Amino acid sequence: MSAPSAPSTRRILTASLVGTAVEFYDFYIYATAASLVLGGLFFPKASPSAQLMSSYATFAVAFFARPVGAAFFGHFGDRIGRKSTLVASLMTMGGSTVLIGLLPTYELAGWLAPFLLCVLRFGQGFGLGGEWGGAALLAIENAPPKWRARFGMFPQLGAPVGFIAANGLFLILGLLLSPDQFKAWGWRIPFLLSAILVGLGLWVRLKITETPVFKEAMEAAEPSAVPMAEVVKRHPLRLLGGTFAVVACFAIFYLATAFALGYGVATLHYSRTTFLGVELGAIVFLAAGILIAGWWSDRTTPRHVLLAGCLGTIAVGLVMGPVMGAGSLVAIWAWLSAALFMMGFVYGPLGAFLPALFPPRVRYSGTSIAFNVGGILGGGLAPMVAQALADRGGLTPVGWYLAAAAAVSFVAIAPLKREA
Repeated sequence: MSAPSAPSTRRILTASLVGTAVEFYDFYIYATAASLVLGGLFFPKASPSAQLMSSYATFAVAFFARPVGAAFFGHFGDRIGRKSTLVASLMTMGGSTVLIGLLPTYELAGWLAPFLLCVLRFGQGFGLGGEWGGAALLAIENAPPKWRARFGMFPQLGAPVGFIAANGLFLILGLLLSPDQFKAWGWRIPFLLSAILVGLGLWVRLKITETPVFKEAMEAAEPSAVPMAEVVKRHPLRLLGGTFAVVACFAIFYLATAFALGYGVATLHYSRTTFLGVELGAIVFLAAGILIAGWWSDRTTPRHVLLAGCLGTIAVGLVMGPVMGAGSLVAIWAWLSAALFMMGFVYGPLGAFLPALFPPRVRYSGTSIAFNVGGILGGGLAPMVAQALADRGGLTPVGWYLAAAAAVSFVAIAPLKREA
């Protein structure tokens, strides 16, 4: 069977990819800035480690906002449709990002600076809470038979695309600007440029139509009055299993990006541009892993591929200390590449796996809540916990932490064998 190639199909897949790429660009520029400059600009003077920990704490704020956004946007996504909800989530995320680029620093505004930073960080997470689930449904609810996983991987490909755009821009700024210029105003540029990318994402999404699965569900019965309540009441075990299924992908990503960047610059004393270059060289393995996992999932099942990915992630975690701890750029790149490649197998199939756990009438809510609550457990505190572990015992306990997260996901995925 050849790949679907109708203009409407290309438009749908582009909308699911571009929108999440924009959203993840917004999210990643914050993660990068948090690792590099925000601690010293928005918090009182303290030790560099304390300021970095404070910066990571604001990073975590968005993860706690994401389930709130998931419940809000999921409610309307299941009642009025996927398209309009996706447009609203994109505008919420993009507006918050642009405003972060305009904030005064602690030196100018005192306590108001970190307060506003946390508020806008909450706005970023709130918008992203409704983004991924809707993008995944847009793709898989338009997929032909035997193509669900490959369609569902397109929102996942937004992750490496957004990461490359975000960190690539930071790398260019690092090469063009002096450290003082970057700290004074250069870090704001990626946040302000988000306005252009959001406009692009809106233009693409406003051209798509509602998914046929949602239309059929609305014709068959009245929409759920409170979709989230229905998910909790009728599908509690699937919601719980889906939530823990995503822990591994969040843990591995934020340990291999945000934490690794902060550790490489602050502890290993590599320059910011050097380490960003290493991470950009490794992120292509995430894209490769997603593509392979999507193809393999359609040949077998998404569950089968996710279980294999969890086992591979455990192995990657156990070798983190001796490999990355060696300190050489080649060893660091090798570990980051292996970690992100394995992330492709615990992340790529989620676009097909999580929606299949819930019926269409409450699918937006169930998928979004599981993904974003899992994000808190797997990624929200990961950089901060990893930094604390590294300060006390080096990278080996950080690797154990990653292996434990993957084991949790393996145990959660194993019983989830049937679609709703």
